[in-house]
Amino acid sequence: MSTMNISLPEALKTFVDDQVSGRGYGTSSEYVRELIRRDQDRQALKKLLLDGAASEATAPADTAYFADLRARVGSRSGA
Repeated sequence: MSTMNISLPEALKTFVDDQVSGRGYGTSSEYVRELIRRDQDRQALKKLLLDGAASEATAPADTAYFADLRARVGSRSGA
């Protein structure tokens, strides 16, 4: 695992220390890694949403669409 050193103002360091002790993280590194993973997830979701918004429109997701979806899923699960 690589190492990265960061400098924080005292107020941010105190906040991180409080998060570590109050939320069950073992170290400040665990807390920062979790923040980075969440940011990666948010960026991936944003990309999916933007890709979807830029794609061509398809059939509406109406009652018939969901009934068909439930039937297809039910047939795959043996329900």
